[in-house]
Amino acid sequence: MQRITSRDNEKIKHALRVRGGKEPGEIFIEGKRLAMEALDSGVKLEQAFVSNDFLAREGEDELKLALEGSGIPIFELPNKLLESISDTESPQGVILIGKRPTAELSKAFVAEISDGLPVVLLLSRVNNPANLGAILRTAEASGVRTVITSAGSADAFSPKALRASMGSAFRLRVVEKADEHEVITDARRAGFLVSGTKADGATAHTAIDWTQKRLLIFGSEASGLSPELEAALDEHIAIEMEKPVESLNLAVSAGVILFEARRQVYG
Repeated sequence: MQRITSRDNEKIKHALRVRGGKEPGEIFIEGKRLAMEALDSGVKLEQAFVSNDFLAREGEDELKLALEGSGIPIFELPNKLLESISDTESPQGVILIGKRPTAELSKAFVAEISDGLPVVLLLSRVNNPANLGAILRTAEASGVRTVITSAGSADAFSPKALRASMGSAFRLRVVEKADEHEVITDARRAGFLVSGTKADGATAHTAIDWTQKRLLIFGSEASGLSPELEAALDEHIAIEMEKPVESLNLAVSAGVILFEARRQVYG
């Protein structure tokens, strides 16, 4: 383990660039739980920063041993210096820099899905990273294996999205910044129905046969699906709800629909 100070400007500047999304091939992983999730999920890690307090704190033996066994460089920082790099208000004393996981659109609909739901998600211009991360968590919990984000969506591996996904982003197949119309073309070619959510004039989500293969599209909370995407759908799906409520949080909507799909597929 190497101790570094504020004079080691290049290492600190590099970590800050990664945190700010200015190093597109790398991701900023912060906190004890996310660090362990990254280590357990096989994310390619490059280096770790740990604070003096983290090293002195009892009860962190599992994570400390995992970091030491990972073979990556570990840098010990004074507490205040690690706080200056942190993306959170209450840092837990550990930050990892890793390689961004990548997945290709060409494999999104041909990969084996027999061990999960027959549903691929497309998030269209979902630009709130906390919402996007929560949907990833919900998707993994329901049994979805692949999530696609469109151009104009938030970064699925930004610090905020990673915290909201609580590690799910590391385990799902996440295809980023895809062309929506190319996604729909690939889905139909693979025999998937193309479905999307709509507030009214649509089939109730409980009346859908979720055992069929589907590309399920969610739009942003602010504007929903574009008219072009709506016109391209095979079916429109809605969640029935009591008036005067007209909409739900996007991650909640995803959970309601996906767990109905899970109920039908797994019983």
